[in-house]
Amino acid sequence: MAESFGRQKSEKEKAGSMTATNRLPVWFIPHGGGPCFFMDPPAKAPNAWKAMEAYLRGIPAAVGQQRPRAILIISGHWQENRPTVTAAANPPLIYDYFGFPPHTYDLRYPSPGDPELAAEVIARLKAAGIDSGEDLSRGFDHGVFIPLLLLYPDADIPVVQLSMVHPLDPARHIAIGRALAPLRDEGVLIIGSGLSFHNLQNFYGADRRVLAVAETFDAWLTKAVTNADPAARDAALAAWDQAPGARISQPYEDHLIPLMVAAGAAGADQGVRDYSDHVFGAPISGYRFG
Repeated sequence: MAESFGRQKSEKEKAGSMTATNRLPVWFIPHGGGPCFFMDPPAKAPNAWKAMEAYLRGIPAAVGQQRPRAILIISGHWQENRPTVTAAANPPLIYDYFGFPPHTYDLRYPSPGDPELAAEVIARLKAAGIDSGEDLSRGFDHGVFIPLLLLYPDADIPVVQLSMVHPLDPARHIAIGRALAPLRDEGVLIIGSGLSFHNLQNFYGADRRVLAVAETFDAWLTKAVTNADPAARDAALAAWDQAPGARISQPYEDHLIPLMVAAGAAGADQGVRDYSDHVFGAPISGYRFG
């Protein structure tokens, strides 16, 4: 019988969706600064991106033995008036960074898209009362292809990108993630891609006073994400801008909102901080659910 969400499941997928043991985790990952992992390291901080790179490369092992059939990723670099998915069979790349070495504009990530998954995302959002749409021409921005070059460098897993929604209401994005949570039981790896600290004026050579406040926000964010009560977690994240240091760490929250989608998709799974480092003095965290 045809599924109501746009495609037929294989018997293997149906069996997998019945057991939580086959449920894939959800991540909120840092994607660095532009093509930082594919450049010569900065002379003043040669190890600045090394720990983050190692973390991203280690995620496939942390996923476990079940290989994702597809990746659904939400980047801090795409906003629309409603949730929108890339629906092309072979999306191009968008080199939306500026002033970097010429070779970084020759990076390639020829992962196929997944029009069937895109249709399923739209159908699940519709079932939750959330209007959404598709984009047949948009490609993957650097918040997608840069980290995926480290996670799955062979580019052999289909990828669909989901936009954020303007204005960036955190509760709305938690609800979007909640509607898409069942995809985890169907072999879809859901990733939020951003940065837990994104004050660009104070990133490179950050002011010590800013960094002290950023540490306070990072501690608050980790406490919120790792709360064992999912309702309390979601309530805290929905009010993130009331946290100490919030607007210093995130003057504009585009790089934090992907975390809200990840938290919504987490359901009852408790979050853990599986990455913590300081890049140019700024605290950066990554989180896993499940």
